[in-house]
Amino acid sequence: MATMDVEDFIGQNRQLSDLVETFRSFSESEKQWKGRREFLFRNINDYEDPHLDQLLALSMVWANHVFLGCRYDAVLLEKVREMAEGIVVEDAPVFKTRDEVIKQQQQKVHAPAITH
Repeated sequence: MATMDVEDFIGQNRQLSDLVETFRSFSESEKQWKGRREFLFRNINDYEDPHLDQLLALSMVWANHVFLGCRYDAVLLEKVREMAEGIVVEDAPVFKTRDEVIKQQQQKVHAPAITH
């Protein structure tokens, strides 16, 4: 759903929208909530009661991965990526693992010096 699609959906589904708004965490920024809210709207029809808690947990996995760099099992990450396909997060942070940082530092140390 594009931004306007989400806004149109909210306008047409006020009761569902009000329910989804109750799931916002106090600690979520507007950007984080906007992305997670879209994730919820895209998938809520597949996780109706009594499975709504599972959807909420998956939405937090996705948000934690995208916004905080949390790492999870590869199968779980693939599932939430598929569920979030098409959600655009502007200026999403980019995270590197410790191994990537160390490898980058080693490459700098071992790079041949350029002399003129």
